[in-house]
Amino acid sequence: MLIPARMSEAEEQRWVSVMLDKLAAQESRRVPGDTELAERAQRLSDQCFGGRARPTSVRWVTNQNTRWGSCTPAEGSIRLSHRLKGMPEYVIDYVLAHELAHLLVPGHGPDFWRLLEAYPRTERARGYLEGVVAAERLPHLPDARGE
Repeated sequence: MLIPARMSEAEEQRWVSVMLDKLAAQESRRVPGDTELAERAQRLSDQCFGGRARPTSVRWVTNQNTRWGSCTPAEGSIRLSHRLKGMPEYVIDYVLAHELAHLLVPGHGPDFWRLLEAYPRTERARGYLEGVVAAERLPHLPDARGE
């Protein structure tokens, strides 16, 4: 965030607080809840897999820091990492489609990837997620003030 140099430290703190509150409000409006995730999963199953992938539950979890999502086919449960919150909808939908595909095909063999081709933004979403992972691995750079 860029702040005019003329602002006092107190003004700067107030402005940062106001902007963070606005961003948090925007974020909370964009992030679907578990009910919306289940609805999206059903819609994606219908569109991409002829409705064959039928999860019993779809929910956000906070204990997945190295995976974007996971699926337990025997239970029909899908879990998405909280790290996806705030990412573009097509990325969240890709991860949902990926996990839905696991309800139909276990593993990541050729049949799985062929099935997932039904989601039209697979390559774009994978590229986005690869970029996020790459950015997380970059050394932390100092901010514009040189701190």
